[in-house]
Amino acid sequence: MAKRNISGIFLLDKPEGITSSTALVRTRGIFKAQKGGHTGSLDPFASGLLPVCLGEAAKFSSFFLEGNKRYEAEATLGRTTTTCDRDGETVLERPIGDAMERLESVLEQFRGKITQVPPIYSAVKVNGKRLYKYARQGREDEVEIPKREVEILELKLLEKGENTFKVEVYCSKGTYIRSLISDIGEALGCGAYVSQLRRTFVEGLPQGTMHTLKELQDIADSREDRSDFSQLDAMLLPLESALSNLPVLELPVKLADPLSHGMRLGPDFSGAKMPEPMVKPNELVQVHCHDVFLGVCYFDEHNKLIPQRMMGPEHMAALLERLKNEHKA
Repeated sequence: MAKRNISGIFLLDKPEGITSSTALVRTRGIFKAQKGGHTGSLDPFASGLLPVCLGEAAKFSSFFLEGNKRYEAEATLGRTTTTCDRDGETVLERPIGDAMERLESVLEQFRGKITQVPPIYSAVKVNGKRLYKYARQGREDEVEIPKREVEILELKLLEKGENTFKVEVYCSKGTYIRSLISDIGEALGCGAYVSQLRRTFVEGLPQGTMHTLKELQDIADSREDRSDFSQLDAMLLPLESALSNLPVLELPVKLADPLSHGMRLGPDFSGAKMPEPMVKPNELVQVHCHDVFLGVCYFDEHNKLIPQRMMGPEHMAALLERLKNEHKA
């Protein structure tokens, strides 16, 4: 069957044990989608929310994980690893001692704004090169990993075991949970690594709508007519629902049409419904015309509207054709 030109966002509940790229390939295959990408990669051992962007949605994937995120993480004490997770090689083993008794007081040190050093096995770029590439080449000593400030808005202890504990973390963009757990382990004096990790929430994306690959495959296999994708397509979210954290600017056709072709607009926006409160210069807005999503833009210091990422011109052409037919009717 030919690949389909479809657009939308599928909120995948990625299972443990596969890469985000493998999860993308399987999802695209079930939907028979021509194009697709994912955003906010999860490590193979991690599970949970992975937005898969099909068709035009792939253009906007960089905007979907700008908000705060929520994770559930299990930490195992007494051991540190090269990757700060269960898949890494052991670096050091130490006795746990009274770490569990001191855990609550140590967690308090990691609430609020903290400074992190990303793990060497991460996708952070230093001198144009991913850190994990330095690590794989045994060149860790040649690179200085830049520190970063992140914010831990919530750090809740969920349960404690003999040598493990589980926390829920609500954090700002750019937070590395592996670094957080490793740093907590060092503060406890015995070391720790992430033994389980699950992403449960991303600010701006709808909650409670994740679907597993098995669920998706079961629906695909149960179809009597294999060319009928209506039930599968109903599981896709429209782009604007995944950008709900951005204010909306509603434009009339006379302004929306040139904007969709990449032209800058302004400073006259007569006929437009401006966002309230008005956004500041360089803050992103999502642009609509007749309630149809057209793209993401921003106002510059001179109140000109600058396209940041737009749907294809054919998207606007389809809207114009629809409006023309409605007018004839």
